[in-house]
Amino acid sequence: MAKLRWTREAEQWLKDIHDYIALENPTAAQKVVSGIYNKAQLLREHPELGQKYRTEPEGDIRILTYGHYRIAYLSRPENSIDILGVFHGALDIERYFP
Repeated sequence: MAKLRWTREAEQWLKDIHDYIALENPTAAQKVVSGIYNKAQLLREHPELGQKYRTEPEGDIRILTYGHYRIAYLSRPENSIDILGVFHGALDIERYFP
């Protein structure tokens, strides 16, 4: 089983998503954030579940989708995964991973 770690940036993105949705619907905000978190937990058993975005010296950057959101993560060879960010599908991911 792979070790899963959320970066500070990813945690902040998740909080921002929650806060934005909660302005209109706090219940939906909790549901979306829980769904994203639970989807990411699947990576512990299936680290190659997401689509390969590109390869870096540290490992593969992959993208896992949940609804309108993309979970960007780094799958490292030593059986660990870093969640790098959570992006709404409308955002240009190239801005964050040039």
